[in-house]
Amino acid sequence: MRISEHPILDFDRGREIEFEFDGKRLVGFEGETIAAALHAAEVRVLRRSIKLDRPRGFFCAIGRCSSCLMTVDDVPNVMTCVTPLRAGMKVETQSGKGTIAPEGARLATGDAASEAIPSAVPLAIVGAGPAGLSAAIYAGRLGVESVVIDENDVPGGQLIKQTHMFFGSLDHYARVRGIDIGERLVQDLESCPARLLTGTTVLGLYDDGDAKALSLLKDGQHARLRARAVILATGASENVLAFENCDLPGVYGAGAVQTLMNVYGVAPGERVLMVGAGNIGLIVSYQLLQAGVRVEAVIDAMDEIGGYHVHAAKIRRMGVPILTSHTILRADGETRVESATIARVDERWAPVPGSERTLDVDTVCLAVGLTPNCELALMAGADGVYVAELGGHVARHDRDLETNVPGVFIAGDASGIEEASTAMLEGRLAGLAAAERLVPDADANALASLRQEAEDGLGELRAGPFGERPRFGKNRMFDLVNDTKDERRGS
Repeated sequence: MRISEHPILDFDRGREIEFEFDGKRLVGFEGETIAAALHAAEVRVLRRSIKLDRPRGFFCAIGRCSSCLMTVDDVPNVMTCVTPLRAGMKVETQSGKGTIAPEGARLATGDAASEAIPSAVPLAIVGAGPAGLSAAIYAGRLGVESVVIDENDVPGGQLIKQTHMFFGSLDHYARVRGIDIGERLVQDLESCPARLLTGTTVLGLYDDGDAKALSLLKDGQHARLRARAVILATGASENVLAFENCDLPGVYGAGAVQTLMNVYGVAPGERVLMVGAGNIGLIVSYQLLQAGVRVEAVIDAMDEIGGYHVHAAKIRRMGVPILTSHTILRADGETRVESATIARVDERWAPVPGSERTLDVDTVCLAVGLTPNCELALMAGADGVYVAELGGHVARHDRDLETNVPGVFIAGDASGIEEASTAMLEGRLAGLAAAERLVPDADANALASLRQEAEDGLGELRAGPFGERPRFGKNRMFDLVNDTKDERRGS
């Protein structure tokens, strides 16, 4: 179902285009992904699982899971949630692993005449979200040339779907909507010695003498980019909650729901159960209501709301119950969610017998946390450590966001789960630290001033009650780094 009216967003869907799905002619719009167009056409089953032939549907919208793999133009295993729709495409539901593409088959993903990728650059930044864009801007202020690489066609990362206003100071974009912050960062980038490579996937990160080599894929063509320093701002992935039938189409990550609603103007369903009462769960619930979607309830296994109470108050005023000490037991339906059963939990988080009740919903939205995307850092040789307060496994890094691999930095959610405001400040720090490495004669006073400004901002954001957990996690990380340095000095 396409959203026709919205209090904030005006959807510019581009021109109408036709494509084929399982032998039928369907209509989508230029600028949306294959999966979004199918969802708008009420297609929920995108593939069948390999072992049990169970239906799979839209879940993450960032190309991190396998739920949306389909055969497109005879090419199997295409991530349809991030692949742009093109006129005349032939899209087919895929069962199992799919079949190998016929010789000569090629997926048309972009303009064959796209600009060539450079062979070398001082600084490569992977990820054009809040951290990556901020890193390029601040490195650029010290004269460092960079290339910012992102697999999506539109830069901005998660900001492109954030319609709520940010908190904090003016420097943290207080009372500015996330969608507008993303546009401002892209505009700021235009005045820097930086180049943006969208629709480009980084396949690997390797040693190359005194530099690093990135293996890239753009428009079906491979390329190699050499960089003297690399900043990884690759973000995070949605966590999944295990419950009966948690793999049914109609179970989404919160980010995927935002993508459908706020980027493509497609409602995920008509009646939603939100699982998670942290900031993400509360904000997305309000955004669902803005899009005309009914939220039956917000539940959380914790005994108190985890997000800002101002967000909770808004959705309560709109008649949405928030049930703490509750969990989801199962979703039911044949090929998509038709209902969900919840129950109260005791102090050990075990379901309380007799407290079960079934909700008439067609959508279950999971807002149960994120996991850092640090695979490229680990591939480059960074040490992986587990810090629960930062979201799980992360790459070891110091206060300058540099990993134990010289010249490889990591920032934003990839270095530990926090807010977008924090990601921007970490991006600034990483950009400045990379610039200091690349330009030894950089203006020391300017560098020190910009660094102090970013560090003060991080301290301010982490000083509040919601910053306690990541602050503790970062301090644990820095202690680990110091312990390692001490061990090396003693050896």
